[in-house]
Amino acid sequence: MSHVTLLNGPERRRWSEEDQWRILAAAFAPGSTVAAVARQYDVATSLIYKWRRTMRARGTGFAEVVVVPDEPVAASRPAAPSAVIELEIAGKVRLRIPLTTRPTLAAAMVKALGVS
Repeated sequence: MSHVTLLNGPERRRWSEEDQWRILAAAFAPGSTVAAVARQYDVATSLIYKWRRTMRARGTGFAEVVVVPDEPVAASRPAAPSAVIELEIAGKVRLRIPLTTRPTLAAAMVKALGVS
């Protein structure tokens, strides 16, 4: 005898904002794909892109941040462009923020690195 399951309508999950951020971070991490992360969390790719648009509209969206290992002091560094704010945090992380960046986004970038 076979088993039959009847569904009366679409099942909807409620994703917390924390879960959305976690999934977004995984989906847009270097080397990952939105499709693979969507399969991993069993969520539609369109929903991931919708969350990203929503986060960007709030001004707390993503900005590309590249963390590079700190160079020795003796090494020569190319001068940063004059239209950039450069933050060096605890001698381990350097963050370059273009002057055209909205203040709320710049603050969110710094906050994401755990700096107050």
